[in-house]
Amino acid sequence: MRPTDECRMRAKRAGQVFLGRVMFRRLLPFAGFLLILGAVSCAGNTGTGPTTVTTVAATGSSTTLVVTTSTATPTAGELPPIVVPTLPAKIPAYGQVDPATGLHVTGTPEIIDVASYRLKVDGKVDHPLSLSYDDLRRLPKVTATATLVCPATFTDITTWSGVPLETILDMAGVQPGATKITMKAADGYYDSLALSDALKPENFLAYEWEGQPLPVLHGFPLRAVLPGQPGGVWVKWLLEIVVQ
Repeated sequence: MRPTDECRMRAKRAGQVFLGRVMFRRLLPFAGFLLILGAVSCAGNTGTGPTTVTTVAATGSSTTLVVTTSTATPTAGELPPIVVPTLPAKIPAYGQVDPATGLHVTGTPEIIDVASYRLKVDGKVDHPLSLSYDDLRRLPKVTATATLVCPATFTDITTWSGVPLETILDMAGVQPGATKITMKAADGYYDSLALSDALKPENFLAYEWEGQPLPVLHGFPLRAVLPGQPGGVWVKWLLEIVVQ
């Protein structure tokens, strides 16, 4: 993983100067997990596979995952329409708070056409993927209130929903010998994560914020949510995952 995190890199692009290097690693302490499995109906999912609800509570952290699981293959059928977000009339400066969400702004907002959008997963995989926005919406869904820490800069706590990163990597079939993933964004930013960390159950790729499509300022159509990892790894406007 590159020693420069997103917060510093993006600050430099915006003309801000950080002195020294801050290495941050926030380990998510697990005192226990609560796993509840049972048959329930999956709202908005027209698949016919078995369905379960999984709750993972991480004691000592702010992260609670509520997962609705059906099948690891995108199902056919209609999905509720979304209202595609647009850029606000005024974009806050780097590191400032977005008044619409209460979240801090980093990076260069990208306008991505949701109809043609594809998440690519390639590299050391048996089955390279090209997933549309609706493909992602049809996969198992997780919702979590998670803490994003941009070291020495800011902390944001909010609720996201999306598909577990482990599900995506399982679909692609990670090959033996792979040790890390690199996530690439539409604005040219990228960052890497050890494969063992990427596969942790609390990690997911979010396409919703507070039950609505992600705001453009915060990564629409897709961003990484990685509780316990520094904010620089939470790549926004995600286009590609390369397994290495």
